Amino acid sequence: MSEQPHLSNWSCPLPLRDYPGIVLGHGGGGKLSSELVEHLFLPAFKNEALANLGDASVVSVPPGRLAISTDSFVVQPLFFPGGCIGDLAVNGTVNDLAVGGARPLYLTVGFILEEGFPLSSLAMIVDRMAAAAGNAGVQVVTGDTKVVERGHGDGCYINTSGIGVVPHGVDVGPAKASPDDVVLVSGTIGDHGMAVMSVREGLQFETLIESDTASLHDLIEQMMAAGGSAVHAMRDPTRGGVASSLNEIAKSSGVGIVLDEKALPVRPDVQAACDILGMDPIYVANEGKVLAFVSPDAASQVLEAMRKHPLGMNASIIGRAVNHHAGIVAARTAIGASRVIPMQIGEQLPRIC
Repeated sequence: MSEQPHLSNWSCPLPLRDYPGIVLGHGGGGKLSSELVEHLFLPAFKNEALANLGDASVVSVPPGRLAISTDSFVVQPLFFPGGCIGDLAVNGTVNDLAVGGARPLYLTVGFILEEGFPLSSLAMIVDRMAAAAGNAGVQVVTGDTKVVERGHGDGCYINTSGIGVVPHGVDVGPAKASPDDVVLVSGTIGDHGMAVMSVREGLQFETLIESDTASLHDLIEQMMAAGGSAVHAMRDPTRGGVASSLNEIAKSSGVGIVLDEKALPVRPDVQAACDILGMDPIYVANEGKVLAFVSPDAASQVLEAMRKHPLGMNASIIGRAVNHHAGIVAARTAIGASRVIPMQIGEQLPRIC
């Protein structure tokens, strides 16, 4: 990667300067571990709860119901156009909270590092994580670092867990979709998966395919403000793409879903990459898009609110929930035929997040 890590505020004591890469001692709980925390993690994620360095952080939460989510990130390559494993780990967990109607507040972070992993790369990942957390308005309040032997860790894995608060009166979830609900998507699909795959496969296009990784909490807040209780269900269509998320909602809610295949927003270069690799963009991962099921009487207001937000400018209506073929997602094709959109048996694109 040509981009360089931001190390201007990283003061490195002698033991760290002696090791350009991670050594087993960095995960051993001794001097090297404490120096890694003190001179890399603490300056990046600086906040009062983290600074206590206790076995548990004590935080305050506003009134409401707690939302808790956890996710692990093993994307390969670690750096890709539009993002890296660091901002992906923050945005992914923030979005899992947000689509549940929660206001994200706090994150925990666990690093699994491979012996020999460059400290400069770790610094870049941590820098990106700190920026993403700041953009999302969340604090990293506790964490952990483990180191595995060379050849056993593939560089860096990250786990993030998140805590948020669901305000009183908000009740959204995959089981809440109703017949006649309008299905909205906030923008073009398949961008993240094809950004990662284009790097892996060495594909060259006239324009650079970039990941859509982003925190959706602000967009979702505007959607909820416009639609209120008319917003019934939301998902961020990550692994398995739009198809898997819609199948999960159809099964949980007991509704059928009919999509208009022509209405699915797909960038031409993403479609071209999918064609080359023999993939359907409806199954390709996204990391900065939200699907929403909204009552028909409020769908236009929610769609307008989405399009006013930078992350929702290309929002579209892509289908409806129906009261027949419960649990099944079908699509009307461009030639007027219908096809079933099943849940995939396995993972079409491994190591995508």
